[in-house]
Amino acid sequence: MKPLPRRRNILTIIFAHHSTAVAGIALGLLTFVFHYFHNPYMATLFAAVSIALLSLTVSEVAEVLAERLDEPYGSFVLTFTAVIVEIILLFLILLEAGNNEHAMETVKGGIISAVIVDMNVLLGLAVFIGGLAFKEQEHNEDTSSTYTTILLVAASALLVPSILHYTIGDSDALERASILIAGVLFIFYIAIFIFQTKTHTHFFKATARSRMFRFKNRQEEDAEDQEEEDLFEMMNTTFNFVSIFMLIAIIGYIAEIFAVEGMQLVTEYSFPVGLAGLFIAIISVAPEIITAIKAAKNDQIQRVINIAMGASTVSIMLTVPILLAMSYATDNPLTLDFNTLQIGALILTILLAWKTTDDGETNYFEGTSHLIFFTCYAIVLAFM
Repeated sequence: MKPLPRRRNILTIIFAHHSTAVAGIALGLLTFVFHYFHNPYMATLFAAVSIALLSLTVSEVAEVLAERLDEPYGSFVLTFTAVIVEIILLFLILLEAGNNEHAMETVKGGIISAVIVDMNVLLGLAVFIGGLAFKEQEHNEDTSSTYTTILLVAASALLVPSILHYTIGDSDALERASILIAGVLFIFYIAIFIFQTKTHTHFFKATARSRMFRFKNRQEEDAEDQEEEDLFEMMNTTFNFVSIFMLIAIIGYIAEIFAVEGMQLVTEYSFPVGLAGLFIAIISVAPEIITAIKAAKNDQIQRVINIAMGASTVSIMLTVPILLAMSYATDNPLTLDFNTLQIGALILTILLAWKTTDDGETNYFEGTSHLIFFTCYAIVLAFM
């Protein structure tokens, strides 16, 4: 007699606590319907919303796993799941490069825009909202110092193919340089991974002082511990990992329609390619943004820094090499000749993040600065 109430409880939990997953799957089914009836407008719209909702569910599962792991491993789970969705979206758009002249530029714009969104929208919103709630929040300054150094080196590395493109103009040299730089970034990431997980893990954890700062800031005890656990909290770690991979597989099928129909609309309506890449970045980063905002409201600014800067690091150092390697399975290999705006905005974003986080404290004004910078970047893309 006991299994029956449990079934009812699980169904209740799914619909009450995981309505985003249910809605995401429902909209995904509608995406296939509109695609079958050759309606690119509705298919693209429903695909975008479905991917965002399912990605949010992926982030919810990843957050449960992150709570069970210590830093920096918890933040790794959050960032890697988001980057997988980003890679899927960009690769499927890359496959359209043979049929659509704007696809390759959209992919390049999406790579850079992912970092711009992580470091300005995600970090900006979380710091702004956290600053309103707690006036000032403190994190480990070694975290931001290390990440901004890493990102500045990575951005400088991406300059190499771009310089060759605008000076030598040799496509073969550009292709070889892109492969070499992708290899350098991947090797650099291995060194960073060892640094984070083996030799200097304390650089990426909240310090004793920042934990006391957080305790003094808190207005009330966190009531979330008193709430009923959701489905993923009830299940073991293996089940949650399997759930993530199943959700990502569903996202992949929907993303294929999004890529085909979306690029068709970009060409048909002469939609700015830069904005298309930015839109893709926002879809892939949306779950992280929500996770970071929740963390900031709970006065967990250390997690916000780890997610924003960690995701940016992974976006450059893993997305670029993986996408470039995968592109050789297509007829249009990816090259890393980003334009002046993209590289300039990337470097300025890193410098801004360095200035707003280097003292280990954040406030709402610093969050506002990132949001204003992003708004200016989006305006430029809209007129290109």
